[in-house]
Amino acid sequence: MTALLYFGRLFIVTLLLSIFIAFILEPVVNLFMRLRLPRGFASFLVCSLALVMLYSGALLAYSQAAGIWDEMPTYSQRISQITEKVMVEVESFEKTANDLLTPRRVRDQERLAQQQAEAQKQQSARRRRATDPPMAPLLPPPVQEVRIKSERSPIVEYLYENWHQFYDILLMASFVPFLVYFMLSWRDHFVHNFLRVFQGESRGIAAATLDGIARMARAYVVGNFILGLLLALVSMGFFWVVKVPYWLIVGPMSGFLSLVPYIGLPLAIIPPYLAALTVYDNVADYLVIGTTVAFFHLLALNLLYPKLVGSRVHLNPLAVTVGLMFWGFLWGGIGLVLAIPLTASIKAICDHMPGLSGYGRLMGD
Repeated sequence: MTALLYFGRLFIVTLLLSIFIAFILEPVVNLFMRLRLPRGFASFLVCSLALVMLYSGALLAYSQAAGIWDEMPTYSQRISQITEKVMVEVESFEKTANDLLTPRRVRDQERLAQQQAEAQKQQSARRRRATDPPMAPLLPPPVQEVRIKSERSPIVEYLYENWHQFYDILLMASFVPFLVYFMLSWRDHFVHNFLRVFQGESRGIAAATLDGIARMARAYVVGNFILGLLLALVSMGFFWVVKVPYWLIVGPMSGFLSLVPYIGLPLAIIPPYLAALTVYDNVADYLVIGTTVAFFHLLALNLLYPKLVGSRVHLNPLAVTVGLMFWGFLWGGIGLVLAIPLTASIKAICDHMPGLSGYGRLMGD
């Protein structure tokens, strides 16, 4: 089973993402159906609106990313300048600390020993020059074959070498809108025939399990989206006040990256730091940005996350950690994103299965 999940990860991840998106959009479809629209047309309308919103967000992100790309040559210079400045400050601090901690007599002895060593080196060099034979005439260096390096940037080179992987991902991603539409428009047909597979009491258990997974997925995704949106708005406002460039894209990136389990804080700090390289010189400014982002992160995860998300998932910290390790090992970054809803779905199945209810209580809070 684990081998199937690993080698078929691209297909399985595409299918799971489509299912979760369909669960999220189902209430919106029901809202349009209350306006006496057919399910097929309502599903098409909802999917179209979702694609328009996704396209608008991608267009905004592209416009901001294009400006960042134009300033990429300046980033290397800024990083070198800041690194050199930090090294100078560190060396000055070390010298000050050494002067404070080392007695004056010891410093004088060390300085005298260095002067004597330097004088001995100079005398040895003069003796060698006096005794060395005359140098032979210099010959021109041999002509070496010059190899023309590739003019492609590292990013383009990486994409060129791994184009087949990106092609497979884009191919599978192109199926997601169609899968979501068919899952929404044919929902009644799929659910009815899926429940007909079970008999007797098993049919009721299967219906309750399916409904529990759908409610959990909607609560988890909607709760994370609301929390990420709040973090994005607050971060955008803060970055605008402190004049961080490209705050329209840096704020949402920092806000939503902050929700990644366990590694969200360092991921949330990276975008504003990269954007601030072109305007900030003082290390204290970066400390202010990092401290503020960390404050937003801790406030959201400790106060808001338990109310918006944690109360609906009902997973204990051990189950969450093991789920993150397992799904992250199998599927990488996308596994970390899907780890909690998948683990919560497994718990929902165990809760409604009489023989597996003990495992559900073991994973629960």
